[in-house]
Amino acid sequence: MSNVETDPAELACGGDPVDPGKVEILDARSVPLGGPRAMPVRRTLPQRQRSLIGAWCFADHYGPDDTSVSGGMSVGPHPHTGLQTVSWLFTGEIEHRDSLGSHAMVRPGELNLMTGGHGICHEEVSTPETTTLHGVQLWVALPDEHRHTARDFQHYVPPATALDGAAARVFLGTLAGETSPVKTFTPLLGAEIVLDPGASLSLAADPSFEHGVLLDTGEVTFAGTPLQRAQLGYLGIGATALDLHNPGSSPARVIVLGGPPFGEEILMWWNFVGRSHDEIAEYREAWEANSDQFGAIEPYPGGPARLPAPPLPAVRIKPRRNPS
Repeated sequence: MSNVETDPAELACGGDPVDPGKVEILDARSVPLGGPRAMPVRRTLPQRQRSLIGAWCFADHYGPDDTSVSGGMSVGPHPHTGLQTVSWLFTGEIEHRDSLGSHAMVRPGELNLMTGGHGICHEEVSTPETTTLHGVQLWVALPDEHRHTARDFQHYVPPATALDGAAARVFLGTLAGETSPVKTFTPLLGAEIVLDPGASLSLAADPSFEHGVLLDTGEVTFAGTPLQRAQLGYLGIGATALDLHNPGSSPARVIVLGGPPFGEEILMWWNFVGRSHDEIAEYREAWEANSDQFGAIEPYPGGPARLPAPPLPAVRIKPRRNPS
């Protein structure tokens, strides 16, 4: 997925975790994704309050979206560097094509993970059959030693794991006795959990990880802290359990993210992850020049056009760091 903001901020992200045991609430901001009528998404990462959770550096939550009103997802060819994209749907279907030659459908409960590495371009369009679009789009920053790796694409359908009063689908890492086979370049956790009404769940956690819980639907408390819809609750390293409770009368769904503190400062602008302003400027110039760095892909017939890169900021933006 592209960051289609016309004036994206340049963010230098990094820093240290906060004290364990205290849940920090990250509120979402609304960002227009694009399409004929600009489908809105709710973005919780990155933001001034916190830039990363492990290597997770970007989190968009969208829907349920009536595509007859919004036009759905219609994102033309656009580039990525230095990251992996993670697509996860609750409802609807998206068609994905990239310059590696991948052609895949993104469907509910199925992981699509694309590695940008040194450079890739792709496009995403919701299918004509999709009347409601609902899901999350996530980015993972690649560590310095792997950020110029080759393009890649992986598809995985995790099994539904029955828990006491809940069900989990672990699409990255290990949780609740399930381990995803999908390759990542740093230790990561990514899972969907649906809790029954009134259910409480305590899952063993890796204390070297920091964790985030994004509430999609229903009511949930995370480590005793209530979350509102679209809020992301952050818990620092040191926790040995993830405690979730649904106090409501209907099922509740969350996305759980985790990983050890990233330990590197990264620079994010538009669809690029790099390490310096000058490097980002080079990526932008290469995309505008149709460089082979990103490969090539034909736009959908009658579909969205290739996205031009926005202008760079007039000044260098000061680094933003996670709180120490």
